[in-house]
Amino acid sequence: MKKILVSTCLGGIPVRYDGRAKSSDDAIIARWRSEGRLIHVCPEVSAGFPVPRPPAEIAGGDGHGVLHSLARVVENNGRDVTSGYLAGARHALALARESDIAVALLADGSPSCGSRFIYSGDFSGRRKEGMGVTAALLESHGIKVFSHERIAEADAYLRSLEQLPG
Repeated sequence: MKKILVSTCLGGIPVRYDGRAKSSDDAIIARWRSEGRLIHVCPEVSAGFPVPRPPAEIAGGDGHGVLHSLARVVENNGRDVTSGYLAGARHALALARESDIAVALLADGSPSCGSRFIYSGDFSGRRKEGMGVTAALLESHGIKVFSHERIAEADAYLRSLEQLPG
């Protein structure tokens, strides 16, 4: 049975930058939990960032750009926190490898976990297409990343890997 890497905040734990959770009461997540499939990770917390913490966004690109030193992660006070976000991403990848994870369900919008969108990098509240640092690193190592809004797709993908009936 395959395990799923999931953002800790989706499990109801208040670890987000604003000190809140992004809880999901989706039936699929409940099933995965009862099956013992979930491995929780918060890249920022694992990298030593506090809760709450200043908001951070990726300036100059997205997570792929950060991985290639073409973009950076900055807090709204101007502090460059790129190295911490890279450390958190590496921790998530190591955890995924230890647990033989092929699927990740991460909270969209985050500079770590965003898989479909992140914020623009200028703290204007605008979104842009792109991945966060952790999502980009996981995908670059063959782990399929799904947004918290694509749980059914993640489940279908997981079932296809395990060749289970829908």
